[in-house]
Amino acid sequence: MYDHQQPQQPQQQWGPPPQGGGAVALTLKYNPLAFLLGLFKPVVEVNGHPAGNAWGRTVVPVPAGQHHVHVHVPYLLPSRVGVADLGVTVHPGQTVELEYRAPMVAFMRGALGAPPQKYPGMAFTIAMLAVVGVILLCVCGGVLVAAMSSGDSSTASGLPAMVAAAFTGGNGACSG
Repeated sequence: MYDHQQPQQPQQQWGPPPQGGGAVALTLKYNPLAFLLGLFKPVVEVNGHPAGNAWGRTVVPVPAGQHHVHVHVPYLLPSRVGVADLGVTVHPGQTVELEYRAPMVAFMRGALGAPPQKYPGMAFTIAMLAVVGVILLCVCGGVLVAAMSSGDSSTASGLPAMVAAAFTGGNGACSG
């Protein structure tokens, strides 16, 4: 599917890993169709402590062991979009690669795990865009059919007589 690369931002690095520790490398992305998410900084927490707040890649040094990663995006309504939690085990000297994808629909959870992840709500978004496209096609098609089928009350250009009279001043000459 469509994979949008976020504008290149410097990678956030949080100091060297503790002695015998490793790191959690987290890449945070949003789909360009959900462009409003770009106005908000995501919240990343590791074991309940702030660990980043930018779209793109963040590397967080951690001691070896089990860790809890939490990500969400502060938003208008609801106040937290795309909440995602994951437990990860980091071995000494290991960097665990994770990817977070913000949802396409504000009320859905985000996707957090080993890359690549899918955008939650993509099928719903595509279905809604298709419905809007069909409605627009029907409205535009209905206007065209109505304009063409008015027959006797139309001028040679196919415009209804009332509209043509407004532009010609009612006497066939253009009044301007």
